[in-house]
Amino acid sequence: MGLFSFLTKDVAIDLGTANTVIIYNDKVVVDEPSIVAIERNTGKIIAVGKKAMMMHGKTHENIKTIRPLRDGVIADFQSAEYMIREMIKMIGFKNTIFSPALKMVICIPSGITEVEERAVKDSAEQAGAKEVRLIHEPMAAAIGIGIDILEPTGNMIIDLGGGTSEIAVIALGGIVNNKSIRIAGDDFNSDIEEYMRKQHNIYIGERTAERIKIEVGAAMTEIDNPPDDYAVHGRDMLTGIPKEIVVNYAEIAHALDKSISKIEAAILNALEMTPPELSADIYRTGIYIAGGGSLLRGLDKRIHLKTKLPVHVAEDPLRAVARGTGIALKNFDKFTFLIK
Repeated sequence: MGLFSFLTKDVAIDLGTANTVIIYNDKVVVDEPSIVAIERNTGKIIAVGKKAMMMHGKTHENIKTIRPLRDGVIADFQSAEYMIREMIKMIGFKNTIFSPALKMVICIPSGITEVEERAVKDSAEQAGAKEVRLIHEPMAAAIGIGIDILEPTGNMIIDLGGGTSEIAVIALGGIVNNKSIRIAGDDFNSDIEEYMRKQHNIYIGERTAERIKIEVGAAMTEIDNPPDDYAVHGRDMLTGIPKEIVVNYAEIAHALDKSISKIEAAILNALEMTPPELSADIYRTGIYIAGGGSLLRGLDKRIHLKTKLPVHVAEDPLRAVARGTGIALKNFDKFTFLIK
């Protein structure tokens, strides 16, 4: 350990399309939506995270809200840098005399290109990181769920995020095969918006679609413990007047069916590509699902019916990837080969 090693702070970041989670000292210190609000004239950051999310869809011409990540990768470099910097400030490091040297481990989708990886590293370095390492999301999710990834046993992990769905088969500390598809939570929101327009002649925003997904979202038309119907407010397409309609979970299951079918097809495709010895393991261990998408009612049952395999939902699916990134950072020497 160097003389000034106490000035180095280790930070694990799950830089997600929908939410960014930061872990420091084994604790979740930041859990905020991945969004920034900017003043158009000056380019000044007005708000980051929850405050910016409250402005989303409600801004006037001098304020714009930007989601710096799309499909799991950085779409707006400068906004991503601002966002990472502001979220690191939220940690509130106690040492005020020196700004600490930050060592970051950031998790990334397994299907991204080298150029996209470079963009993540550059954004983090511009935001003040001295050392940046990357880890693939399915690996981080597996560690976060509590799977011993170093064992010679096959495990299938599905991480359903906001921008990408990652499907990977893991054994001996490596990804044997993986499928990364850009159909996930954001697409579910778009499906709900489109359904509301076509079936109910009502315009709704992205935030309202997200709310509907949380309150009455479902993957099947028949589920145990169905949620109560939900009142939706939006703009009537014919009259332009605000109106209210009531939707139930079965309608939303119908709206999401096409996107979920694509995820199912990707799962079956990943299973087809799996070596036979690992297939035998997966038959015993089943499929593990994490990420915000796994909270969709009845999704585990639907995947089970499609694959005939046991499906386990992670204990805290929204933070499984971040937790795994934190564990990988803490046991850096043990997981060096995973971290680039």
